[in-house]
Amino acid sequence: MAYTAMSGTGTTAGDDPLQTAVWRLRSRACWADAAALLQAQTAEASLQRATLLVERCLYTEQGWEDAEDALRTAEAQAHSDEERGAAACERGQLAYAATLHGVRDRADEARAALGRAAALIAPGAPGRALLDFRRGLIAENLAHSPQAALAAYRRAHANASAYGDALLLSFTWRHLAGLALREGEVAEARHGFAESLRIREELGYLVGTAPALASLADTETEPEASRLRAEAGRLFRLLGGVPTWLARQLVSVKPGAGPDAA
Repeated sequence: MAYTAMSGTGTTAGDDPLQTAVWRLRSRACWADAAALLQAQTAEASLQRATLLVERCLYTEQGWEDAEDALRTAEAQAHSDEERGAAACERGQLAYAATLHGVRDRADEARAALGRAAALIAPGAPGRALLDFRRGLIAENLAHSPQAALAAYRRAHANASAYGDALLLSFTWRHLAGLALREGEVAEARHGFAESLRIREELGYLVGTAPALASLADTETEPEASRLRAEAGRLFRLLGGVPTWLARQLVSVKPGAGPDAA
């Protein structure tokens, strides 16, 4: 299962109280606290813990060993193809994050892990959308192939929409918009960034709201652009400087969606 924002993961009324608590902590950049609420006694719980701690690495550039430990547990407890595929998808994401942040070049490991995930996750399965999105990230940010990234993001967007995965849709809108902006399609980019921001605000995904505001600012004129960047900066400081890479974007005012999955 992709723990993004589908019904049952704490984002809708009537969800499991535990999942609601996990979501609230995750959305406020408290990944370790969220993971601590989960007992790694089942494959599903272990995978969710690993997902949280891998995401923390991507946003904070910290916690690598904790993520590795959680991921090894998830891999050991995975028995079905779906569980093994989901664990491989997280392995690929952790290797991608380490490469992106210059911790260590693990690009080959990231590609191999996502390749294993593709062999295990059936076409049309819910987890395929997240897999396609992560393949797009590698294509865009490691292989520097915007056309391959565009194709992967479009597949992810269609599948996320089909399965009602709201948070993943906010990611795909955002990265499709980033590619559009690089091609000079400002109106298309503005629409995509605005949709991403709308979804994140509706979900209460605070840690992803500042990047969404900053990206939307890249498509606006003054004084709206400055207002959006000021709000992004306020949220960034409120969360203690997370995501770490946003500091560089706010200073440089570099157009785009940012270098990762935020």
